[in-house]
Amino acid sequence: MIEELLQSSPSWANFGIFFLLGAVLLLIVLGFVTYGILAERKVLGYMQLRHGPNQVGGKWGLLQTVADVLKLLLKEDIIPKAADKPLFIIAPVIAFAPSFMVLATMPFTDKFQFADIGVGLLYYIAVSGLTTFGMLLGGWASNNKYALLGGMRASAQMISYEIPLVMSVLGVILLTGSLNLNDMVEAQKHGWFILLQPIGFIIFFIASIAELNRTPFDLPESENELVAGYHVEYTGFRWAFFMLAEYVYLFAMSALITVVFLGGWLAPISFLDFIPGAVWFAVKFSVVVFVYIWLRATLPRFRADKLMEFGWKVLLPIALANIFLTALIKSLFF
Repeated sequence: MIEELLQSSPSWANFGIFFLLGAVLLLIVLGFVTYGILAERKVLGYMQLRHGPNQVGGKWGLLQTVADVLKLLLKEDIIPKAADKPLFIIAPVIAFAPSFMVLATMPFTDKFQFADIGVGLLYYIAVSGLTTFGMLLGGWASNNKYALLGGMRASAQMISYEIPLVMSVLGVILLTGSLNLNDMVEAQKHGWFILLQPIGFIIFFIASIAELNRTPFDLPESENELVAGYHVEYTGFRWAFFMLAEYVYLFAMSALITVVFLGGWLAPISFLDFIPGAVWFAVKFSVVVFVYIWLRATLPRFRADKLMEFGWKVLLPIALANIFLTALIKSLFF
């Protein structure tokens, strides 16, 4: 019945079904954000010989993030007198909305995907870039020089690292012959692209850290230099929207890496196919998230000029060389 409705012409029934599915996905993502933050704090604690949250919600602090969310919701919403009020209000929404929109084309399994479009990877890259506008608008609308500087850093960093990020996946596109995310998963039945495109994967992973504004590339915030960067004037739930966008992007980027480089829902060995694809996707996804947390616990922040230099002078040339090498190997051996 549901499949027939999905394949029929647009109607209120279709709208209702997709709305409910979207709400379910939003709840899943918010659940990940809630306990992803807790997991990050616990892992960082253990890596730094601390306990992490262990008071609210029992020994494991399972309700600590819930308490933090309630605290943010109850905080006073302050808008600076000299701020550009309309832009100040809309900036967190512009920063958050694309982080959820990119999930529309993400194939979590061969049966669970909202939109199977031919340019799914291009859609992800294009829509995710819109978050930069929210950060820049937030810094500008705050009428605060430190916030504006943080917004400018965010836009400069995003643009600089978006280019090697796109270049790094061109090798995968050459091997797949498609921008469709499902086609990329199917192309990995006989070998994951992390093995066929190791250079591309390393570049993509490094650039993705900069795209997520995570340590060691968290220059847009850089609290010890910018008093928290572009969102310094934000309080309560508006500030929470910026943080929510960051962790939803962590969810989305980890899912994208799982799909593009780790075979998505496919089992690593054929005789393990009896395990559901959703389980394999969850395992790979969790490993990627753990590595992001691990790097945050171990690496110091880059200096701003070194960050930009690394993107333009190191990652971009290597990404271009990887495209040339991939094209050469494909023409000779495939």
